[in-house]
Amino acid sequence: MAKSGGSQAKKAFGFMDFLWRWLGALVLVLATYNPAGYSYVHWLREAIGGAGIAAVHFLLGAVLAAGWVVFLVATRNSMGTLGALVGAAVIGTLIWFLSDIGLVHASSMAAITWLALVALATLLAVGMSWSHIWRRLSGQLEVDSND
Repeated sequence: MAKSGGSQAKKAFGFMDFLWRWLGALVLVLATYNPAGYSYVHWLREAIGGAGIAAVHFLLGAVLAAGWVVFLVATRNSMGTLGALVGAAVIGTLIWFLSDIGLVHASSMAAITWLALVALATLLAVGMSWSHIWRRLSGQLEVDSND
């Protein structure tokens, strides 16, 4: 449905919108580092110890840095420091709860690292989505001021 002025009506924020943000955050986090050994950190470490760093290393590093900036700034702007700390506490406690009831097993350092990386991606996705979630829960619109 079109509004006056020719712009399209906005679609309501839904689960799939959050899922896409979560998948983007997960790709960013795991591409940067993961315990499997296939990540930017591992690739860069091999280059430093071997043939040396090339332009492609800097290019991919800059692309990853840009992704981190987008996710971190969006999370900080939408949730604030306190909100991010509360979100991290909720996610961490949820992992602890799932471990207590036997659904998650943190049996090794690699397993704990994977859990922490997924938790970080979840926090970043919530931060990217928080303004939409807040508007849905409270009916209030968050607006950045450019003073």
